[in-house]
Amino acid sequence: MFKRLPEAQQAMRQHPVAVTINGQSVQCREGDTVAAAMFAAGFVDCRDTAVSGVPRGPYCMMGICYDCLVIIDGQPNQQGCMTPVREGMNIERQSGARQVRT
Repeated sequence: MFKRLPEAQQAMRQHPVAVTINGQSVQCREGDTVAAAMFAAGFVDCRDTAVSGVPRGPYCMMGICYDCLVIIDGQPNQQGCMTPVREGMNIERQSGARQVRT
């Protein structure tokens, strides 16, 4: 469902960024957010709901809904739609309830 337009494919070849998503090496485009890179690579969910365990994926893509929470470089509760990718980033699916710092 989510595919890059041809001109976006060309831009990705000019400035590729290598990241790891759930243990898989992925080439994405410079300027992509983590959520956009996940969609483009075929990952449609990034976390589970805490109560029922139902998979959730990015919804609003503007930082309001928190359905895009992922673990980035070992740090949980990161908003994928608000975080730009960077070379070597390690992105993992988040399971269970988010932890609130006190």
